[in-house]
Amino acid sequence: MADIQRSTTRVRGFTDAEMDFQLIRQMGSSAFGAASVGACLSAAGRIQNGDPSSWVDAFADLAAWQEQDARERAAKGHVVSARAQFFHACNSYRAAEYYTGCRDARHRDLGLKSRACFAAAMNHVWHTFEATMLPYKAVQLPVYFMAPNPRAERRKTLIIVSGFDGTLEEEYFLRGCPALERGYNIVHWAGPGQMDVFRFHPDTHFEPDYENPLKTVIDFLTERPEVDMGRLAILGISFGGYFATRATAHEPRVKALIANSPIVNLRDYLVAFIGSDPAEAPEAENFRLEDLPAIPEEVLSSQLKAICENVIIRFGQSSWRETFTYLRQFAVGEAISQITCPSLALVGAGEGGEPEKQHQAFCANVSGPVASYTFSAFEGADTHCQVGNPAFAAAVTLDWLDELFD
Repeated sequence: MADIQRSTTRVRGFTDAEMDFQLIRQMGSSAFGAASVGACLSAAGRIQNGDPSSWVDAFADLAAWQEQDARERAAKGHVVSARAQFFHACNSYRAAEYYTGCRDARHRDLGLKSRACFAAAMNHVWHTFEATMLPYKAVQLPVYFMAPNPRAERRKTLIIVSGFDGTLEEEYFLRGCPALERGYNIVHWAGPGQMDVFRFHPDTHFEPDYENPLKTVIDFLTERPEVDMGRLAILGISFGGYFATRATAHEPRVKALIANSPIVNLRDYLVAFIGSDPAEAPEAENFRLEDLPAIPEEVLSSQLKAICENVIIRFGQSSWRETFTYLRQFAVGEAISQITCPSLALVGAGEGGEPEKQHQAFCANVSGPVASYTFSAFEGADTHCQVGNPAFAAAVTLDWLDELFD
């Protein structure tokens, strides 16, 4: 038999469900030029199932090579190739950032490298790009403003806010870029506690009243000649589904709301994710940050320890129980009836019972006209935030908004 084969790369995921989801998330971004499927699978081959440290090393190494290659190509004037590699490096650094603990020095370093590679790529794009920081309380809110062209003409504008671990850069790849192609101004921003803010202000934490940071962002937009305030929409992704819904309930300047997925009670959502409510558990089952290293691996795996650490820190608490007690404030409540603008509620069929329950509660309680869409496994989009098929998700989302605004 001839000594020849098609490839040494194989399509193998992970038995660990969370790590497998993160791999699908990374590969899905290839739809908009933010990753290479082959490079993702190559990195996956160097990762040990369920081992966060091996994931970080694999994607950090890949990102470093991609960044170096981008800089070498840029130095030779190959700007199109450089832009593509800077985008890939940005997204690989984000993937590595995801699995680092908040107290790990690499967490901030990887996040800032992701941001820097994105900024380098923005030197070679077809649309405008402006990065700014808006003062809010004791922090600065990072904002990217983009327009399809530099003309000072008023256009429909889409504000995009992500969730627990999404970033401004990732949202550009998955949702901002396809919206720009359709003629929208795009505003990527993050509020207190979110990844992009945490990179600069590690003492920040999530706050329930996202209508207040959103007000700061909208105030920034009101005087811009590119923005048609009568066609201003907000899109919330993952936890951002809560942030955007809560904010819109108190901000009448929003003319359309897209919740993906529509989270009306963040505590109930997280309780369903872990299977119990730590705020109701006995003290013997509670743990603090300093307790995590001593918990046996068979009781709490390294990956779950990393997740618990990040959740406790990002919500600004000192124990698991205190975190879920604080989460009681993260609810839209009766204010949801104040949402009178048109809304689109999106959910994946594979997300489980609680997301579907909150999806139905959203649709039943907003006062304005509401449309909904459930993404299916057949479409390759039943995952949380449709990371497996973001191009189709963009079509559903932006076609609805086009029909509303045009």
